[in-house]
Amino acid sequence: MPIKTQMMLRKEEPHVVILGGGFAGLAAAKTLRNAAVRITLIDRSNHHLFQPLLYQVATAALAAPDVSTPIRKILRNQQNATVWMANVERIDVENKRVHLHGGTCVEYDYLIVATGMTHQYFGHDEWAVHAPGLKTVGEALNIRGRILRAFENAELESNAEARRAWTTFVVIGGGPTGCELAGALAEIAGRTLARDFRTFDPRTTRVVLVEAGPRVLPAFSEELSQKARVQLEALGIEVRAGSPVSDLGADFVDVGGERIATRTIVWAAGLSASPLTRDLGAPLDRAGRLMVEEDLSVPGHPEVFVVGDLISKLQSDKPLPGVAQLALQSGTHAARNIALALHARQSEPFHYLDKGSMATIGRNKAIAQIGKLQLSGILAWFLWLTVHLLFLVEVRRRVEVFVEWAWAYVTWHRGSRLIVDVPHESTRERSSAVAPARPTAPIPQPTPHFSAKLKADFSRREPEPGVPIRPRSSAV
Repeated sequence: MPIKTQMMLRKEEPHVVILGGGFAGLAAAKTLRNAAVRITLIDRSNHHLFQPLLYQVATAALAAPDVSTPIRKILRNQQNATVWMANVERIDVENKRVHLHGGTCVEYDYLIVATGMTHQYFGHDEWAVHAPGLKTVGEALNIRGRILRAFENAELESNAEARRAWTTFVVIGGGPTGCELAGALAEIAGRTLARDFRTFDPRTTRVVLVEAGPRVLPAFSEELSQKARVQLEALGIEVRAGSPVSDLGADFVDVGGERIATRTIVWAAGLSASPLTRDLGAPLDRAGRLMVEEDLSVPGHPEVFVVGDLISKLQSDKPLPGVAQLALQSGTHAARNIALALHARQSEPFHYLDKGSMATIGRNKAIAQIGKLQLSGILAWFLWLTVHLLFLVEVRRRVEVFVEWAWAYVTWHRGSRLIVDVPHESTRERSSAVAPARPTAPIPQPTPHFSAKLKADFSRREPEPGVPIRPRSSAV
């Protein structure tokens, strides 16, 4: 006679499916840790990414593991949570199903959509090849490689005009990410790499920050925005506000009637909502964000919630900002409304609590706006450092990042200056479950350059006794 276990007598619990393992998705999962539900969290990556510090991976200040943690590790001790790594193809709200790549179908009782935003090139998707954006670890490593290769190619370049193009960096977009990238690039060239090259001076590097609007950091007050511009210009950065990009290619950017010769372009200008919002059958705004009900549910589908950057909602006649705080608060609120629904209670409206905004420009340079309090300079910078350390998921990560920052502050060194080469497509077979990577433009090779002194030293060099002379490899 079989032994009856607790599972045999247990009624099947409601199934909550969470799409996305960012701030909002994890906040929702953790809020439901003690609820009588089964949770399936689905993300196309296996890690949670702390996006506010992703630009430091792209500029060699931090390594990728410093800003990312495996989702399974975060939810390891939450017994009602299961993690799947998969690509979501579409959502069927009428039949309460989520369709995954490969044909797998997941049924849900409640759904939380927290898939975030992607890049928006304003009708010029062809620009993506030459101006990569910054939303994933892979993109950060790609940008880091482009930046470091630019300096390496400048060292080999014999033509002054071509070398100038290699040492010109254009960042498109004057929001927090654009300003942080531009400031980091200026510090890399001006201090970190200043003594590492012999045929050119990295301190002559040109960094151009392009913003289509009238001022950088438009989400902040006009006064703080102006202070940020002064701080950027103090680093030697050219700020082109009110100058939209009309065209760009592999070696140029057209801005305000001027063509800037450059080999490295980074896109931080526009964002568009995940295309999954189109499957939900509700009105969208221009960026594809969904116009949610007061409780963050989808109109006509009270069992489906949209959270984080995907929300299109006004509060005090202002749109909600796409920041980490909104993601955390909305993810938590959606989960609480699901818990209320489990007890047949009325859902509650969402109210966003603005805890302030911050943006860093560089060492001792930042701005912060907390209610009516406005800060700039070193005080705002220390506040930015503290808040971002505390927001990291793991204590270990906080310690590691703090040590890296402390060492960089004392020495100006950046510890992740590796160029990671990816094997060519023809040398390996791709798995059918892996989506093809975005195509990247081939990197032109510079003209080899050797100074007269180097040639003379090389010609006078004699072989050591007993050591055979071997021809140099063509790859060197």
